[in-house]
Amino acid sequence: MDYKLQLPTALDYFSTLVQSDDEFPLMETAVSLAQDEFPGLDIQQVLGELDVMAAKLKRRIMPKADTLDKLRELNRFFYEDMKFAGNINHYDDPHNSYLNVVMNTRLGIPISLAVLWLELGQSLGLNVSGVSFPGHFLVKLDLSFPHEGHVVIDPFTGESLSRNELADRLTPWLPGAKLGKPQAISDDALAFHLEAAAPRQIVARMLRNLHEIYRRNGDQDRLLKVRARLALLLPED
Repeated sequence: MDYKLQLPTALDYFSTLVQSDDEFPLMETAVSLAQDEFPGLDIQQVLGELDVMAAKLKRRIMPKADTLDKLRELNRFFYEDMKFAGNINHYDDPHNSYLNVVMNTRLGIPISLAVLWLELGQSLGLNVSGVSFPGHFLVKLDLSFPHEGHVVIDPFTGESLSRNELADRLTPWLPGAKLGKPQAISDDALAFHLEAAAPRQIVARMLRNLHEIYRRNGDQDRLLKVRARLALLLPED
C-alpha cells in the first residue's frame, strides 16, 4: 500500500482561511496570496516579523496616551521610523501586493500598506478599519467621546484627508458630479463610500488588483491562479 503523505497546496491553505467571515484572519490571508509567486514562503515567519514590529510600537506608547496620541505615534512609527511608503516609481509592479515583499522593501500600494497599518493599529486597541474607496484604498479611525467622528487617512502617504479632499477624490466616480465643487457631494454619498470594508472585501480587492495587472500583461498562468482564489473567496460572485 502507498501511504505517501499529500501536502496541502497553497490553494488548499487559502481555502481553509476564507471559509467563514467569523474572525476572518485578514493578515494571514493577505500574506498567503504571495504563495503563488513564492511557493516556499514561510507565512508564520512574516506574521512573526509583524508581531515584533507591533511589540516595538507598543513600547513607545505612554501609559496615559489617548486615542489621538496613539494614532500620531502609529503614523510616526510606520512612516517615519519604519519608512513605509508608496511605491511611486513602480506602482503597477505586482510585488506591491505581496506583503512579504512589502515588509522587506517598505514599499507598496495603498491597500497593501493599509493591511499592515491596520494590523499595527489594532495591536494598540484602536478602532481602525479599511475603506474600499473608489480608485484608492483608504483607512479610517473611528473616534469615541470626547472626539466623536473619524479620521480618514491615505495609507499611501499617511496624510489625513479633510471632507473637501475626500469629496474631490470621490467626484470623478459619481455620474453627474461637477469637478471642482466638493461641496456638491452630499454627506450621505460620502458616508456611503467611507463605510468600513470587511476583511473578505479587502482580500478581494487585492486579488482584483493582481487580476488587472496580469490581464494587462497577458500573463495567463498567474491570471488563472488569481481567478482560482477569487472563486474560493467569492463563490457567489
